[in-house]
Amino acid sequence: MMKILILACAVALASCTSSEVEPIPGSITYGGHQPRTKLTKAPIGSTFTNQIMDETGRMAIETYRIEADRSLTLIRRQRIHPDFFSHD
Repeated sequence: MMKILILACAVALASCTSSEVEPIPGSITYGGHQPRTKLTKAPIGSTFTNQIMDETGRMAIETYRIEADRSLTLIRRQRIHPDFFSHD
């Protein structure tokens, strides 16, 4: 039974595909643009976040990775629910 479970998990993980996160207006790389500065002091592979308002007016936090050629890749966008900041 354990072998079947492990095999099922392996098949499920193998079938996962990574989908690219597309830039939206407000994203650093929107329209195919890259920052003019080459981020020379940042280590290759490091990540950083950028907060924007998405197309619906909600707060979104984007995560970018610095590539070997110093370009940026958008790897994640998390939309923040409006109640996230509520302290009621």
